[in-house]
Amino acid sequence: MNRMPNRPLTDDELHILVDGQGSPNDLAALRLRLAADPDAQARFAKWQRQRDALHRLHAQVLAEAVPHTLLQAAQAGDAVRTSGNHWWRYGGMAAGVVLAFGAGWLANTNWQEINGPEATTPGMASAQPEREFVHQAVLAHAVYTPEIRHPVEVTAQEQQHLVQWLSKRLDKPLKVPDLTTQGFDLVGGRLLPGEAGARAQFMFQDAAGQRVTLYLGAVHQPAAGMSSQETGFRFEPQAGVPSFYWIDQGFGYALAGQLPRAALMQLAQAIYRQL
Repeated sequence: MNRMPNRPLTDDELHILVDGQGSPNDLAALRLRLAADPDAQARFAKWQRQRDALHRLHAQVLAEAVPHTLLQAAQAGDAVRTSGNHWWRYGGMAAGVVLAFGAGWLANTNWQEINGPEATTPGMASAQPEREFVHQAVLAHAVYTPEIRHPVEVTAQEQQHLVQWLSKRLDKPLKVPDLTTQGFDLVGGRLLPGEAGARAQFMFQDAAGQRVTLYLGAVHQPAAGMSSQETGFRFEPQAGVPSFYWIDQGFGYALAGQLPRAALMQLAQAIYRQL
């Protein structure tokens, strides 16, 4: 490893520091260079926040034993691993995202703790799309709200373009709610993938720098004979990220943010009235 103290840290080297994967001597050398690199310090802190947020999403599930089927799959992957190993140098972020999504897919126990034993009855079939929708909303909130330089793809300065673009991709006329009365200004938005096609995220921020996100998109219709998937406001404190969500004619909305429940509810009501 190059130990030149004045050379800026690369992304690969920062990932090594974030993951703590390296020899004690190498890590010590990287920390020494980090102390003299303000730009790298900002990126390092941001990636640490993202990593910690992803781990908090499913802390209970991550502590459980790995299912036997996944262990078999991992062992099969080891047997055929090739020079593609270099891809895993980005594991600190990429593996965290994959793990969070995988944990959400497997974590029926988390949903039962929130919704009670009835969540495993036939009603679970209709609740599953809602659960996955809220999980993805919370994950997107946890990943993008810590961003300093690139929290959104399109900023508020291009709001008209942002709305037109996302409306076209989601195949539904969208509207950005005005939350200035509540003290929140639009930061911008981004396009995200979802179970039923494209999803969108709008980000808002108050004068203190507190951010909330509105996640929206189509939700899979339930099977024949199930409920219509239209809901009133429902509170979901998933993974320590409070959110209110509702579904209207197969289209979901989830407002997430680290606010008191009453304050978040007021924002959700303001959004609902405008949309």
